[in-house]
Amino acid sequence: MPAPERAPALTEPSAGETRSVDLGRALALLRDGEITVEARLVDASNATLYCLIEDADLRAACVYKPTQGERPLWDFPDGTLAYREVAAYLVSVATGWDVVPPTVLRDGPFGPGMVQLWIDVDGTVDLGALVQSDHPALRRMALLDAVVNNADRKGGHLLPVESGHVFGVDHGVCFSAEPKLRTVLWGWRGLSFHPEEVTVLRSLRADLTGPLGEALVALLDPAEVVATLHRVDDLLHHGVFPQPSPDWPAVPWPPF
Repeated sequence: MPAPERAPALTEPSAGETRSVDLGRALALLRDGEITVEARLVDASNATLYCLIEDADLRAACVYKPTQGERPLWDFPDGTLAYREVAAYLVSVATGWDVVPPTVLRDGPFGPGMVQLWIDVDGTVDLGALVQSDHPALRRMALLDAVVNNADRKGGHLLPVESGHVFGVDHGVCFSAEPKLRTVLWGWRGLSFHPEEVTVLRSLRADLTGPLGEALVALLDPAEVVATLHRVDDLLHHGVFPQPSPDWPAVPWPPF
């Protein structure tokens, strides 16, 4: 599976300088570093903690979402949201598009949960205007959301950075076996896929019957992995971005 070459910038504690490190080191830090809780992000519906994480060589900010802080939902099994966040990251890696920041499942100060690298956003970007734009990173994100069946793609889940790239976060309500796509990114509905997108979908299709599928089965219900494979097949068959369904709300509320 292709992976982005670099993770966002981290700080070396000894030097106090910021530099890019390879993805492997970033993931190792997230898996094994010492987590110190700094604050709670109170706007989040589930317990979402802003933390520092460090080892002997690296320091970073991260988001930690302990499983025990997940609010029960009627349409998703209890205690599964952190696993879905990690599953979305694995699919993002498989696309090679670097949509989801590095994310791992591990123990933390309040028990097992999801730990994700913090992304410093470009505060000059108008999210309302970004959502309505044809930014290529958003087109890729819209296709990823169709694959993972994202039920909650809000505008506030978009993290534009100074390089021009846009990350997407908050993937706890993805991968349902039932259709649930709700998103603010409908700008490409009904449009045909570019050749690159078809290539990525075909590669995903192969990966879902191999290493990616095996990794997802460890995080999701097997029926949800099969449903993901069927969604990719359906996207390849029709060759276009999906249309909103008339059977459920097309846009999450609130949209930001």
